[in-house]
Amino acid sequence: MSFERTKLPKKRPGDEELGEIKFGTLFTDHMLLVDYDEGKGWHDGRVVPYGPLSLDPAACCLHYGQLIFEGMKAYRTKEGSVVMFRPDRNMARMNESCLRMCIPPIDEKEFLGAVAELVKFDDAWVPSAPGTSLYVRPFIIANEPFLGVRASHSYLFAVILSPVGSYFKEGLSPVKIYVENEYVRAVRGGTGFAKCAGNYAASLKSQEEAHQAGYSQVLWLDGIERKYIEEVGGMNIFFVIDGEVVTPELNGSILPGVTRASVIELVKSWGMPMSERKISIGELAGAYKDGKVEEALCTGTAAVISPIGELKWNDNVMIINDGRIGRVSQRLYDEITGIQTCKLEDKFGWVYRVK
Repeated sequence: MSFERTKLPKKRPGDEELGEIKFGTLFTDHMLLVDYDEGKGWHDGRVVPYGPLSLDPAACCLHYGQLIFEGMKAYRTKEGSVVMFRPDRNMARMNESCLRMCIPPIDEKEFLGAVAELVKFDDAWVPSAPGTSLYVRPFIIANEPFLGVRASHSYLFAVILSPVGSYFKEGLSPVKIYVENEYVRAVRGGTGFAKCAGNYAASLKSQEEAHQAGYSQVLWLDGIERKYIEEVGGMNIFFVIDGEVVTPELNGSILPGVTRASVIELVKSWGMPMSERKISIGELAGAYKDGKVEEALCTGTAAVISPIGELKWNDNVMIINDGRIGRVSQRLYDEITGIQTCKLEDKFGWVYRVK
């Protein structure tokens, strides 16, 4: 890898200012780029000053959507070192997305090392205040100029970094979720399990309508029967029902979240009943009517844990735990963020040390 330091460094905001900056709108001084050409493989890794990419107007990604991405975070520990949370899982998932989208696979360890080098290069941007982190966004785009419908013969792997505070303006306060009945995000056999751009573009219409109705996110149902709960926007979902933690099982149309996997492992380690299974919105509404729905929460890299205070399904409005964060949600947030920042012991081997 080659390294080129910027001659025009940006002014870094103080940690206390991050809460006033919209998530994912401020970027660090540098980015990582790696090229791919058929017959040559991945080559020419370099860290360069952050700036616009040069793309031919006929680049395949602009016309046929060959674009995948990942999301992970780097954290500043109280000792001042920099760590990442389970980035190996993100690299493995990126290869699953590559496979589905006909993109050449990456060497997971080599590329993780390259990402870590970028984070280390811009480590002064890693904030230290509680609830802050450096968001790490790797992505791959097909950049061959070609208008025929086939997989590209050339690609660009890139990583950009963004210092962030809370994902939702509510922070850890419970959010309001709207259950989508009209639109479909994904179906089994499609691309729902891959982290590709088209999945998120398909969700935007519902997201806009939910916001207009005063809701933060959309809860998607399955695309076939329109009754089984799948995921919330870019996050997975969990319920605590009559003392049991329940999450929809992975079925090919649900993204296998890294935070989701971490929550499942933590809950099992506590000895709490935990199940991954199909759960219908009707079953949930029935359990709510019987007073058995104790908590609901979203999980994802950006928000970590986001408790749900209200769910609206048609005319049914379910107020969860009186609109307050629940005991399980709070414990999960405390333990995961504690491990991420090395304030708690990492019994699972989840922390990756960058610096």
